Amino acid sequence: MQIVLEHLGRRFNKEWIFRNIDFTFSQGQRYAILGPNGSGKSTLLSVLLGNLTPSEGKINYFNGKEILPENIFKYISLAAPYLDLVEEFTLQETIDFHFKFKAYQAGFDSAAVLDLLALSKAEDKPLKYFSSGMKQRTKLALAFCADTPILVLDEPTSNLDAQGTDWYLGLIEKFTQDRLVLVGSNQAYEYGFCQQQLNILNYKK
Repeated sequence: MQIVLEHLGRRFNKEWIFRNIDFTFSQGQRYAILGPNGSGKSTLLSVLLGNLTPSEGKINYFNGKEILPENIFKYISLAAPYLDLVEEFTLQETIDFHFKFKAYQAGFDSAAVLDLLALSKAEDKPLKYFSSGMKQRTKLALAFCADTPILVLDEPTSNLDAQGTDWYLGLIEKFTQDRLVLVGSNQAYEYGFCQQQLNILNYKK
């Protein structure tokens, strides 16, 4: 799996968020998308996800053959603070709903996801009663446990305490082999495992 950027740029109104990005992301590699708050990390990730179109340049997806941008969602799992969950769903319903659209990682099912979350006693609890940390753990577990070649993590430890951060790093070790991993962050402990970095500040006009 590869994502190839050619002279990629995105602007809002007349302001360029980034320009002239030439970069190739390859499966089996881990990449940190860096930059201070408000620099455009999430915007770039949204373009890579196909949620935003580039203002200039091209983005191409390959998995043996070219993948159309409108189909790339099938290959990507995302965890981010701004990703909404259905608050009225219980945890069990959330897991079942998510995996109608994504396959489980080998050896996993809904019970295994609950076990990974250590929230089995909350399986029948609506998400609207979850703490922000519990919601973030749920988002991470859904993303990590889905069998997709691309894993996108934007500010992955938002709302997590020290124990939650250690749990996240354990997921990295267990679930990122042979995946293309993208981490949007400005916290070194969130992306210290990444082999390569792309700093948004290097692509400002």
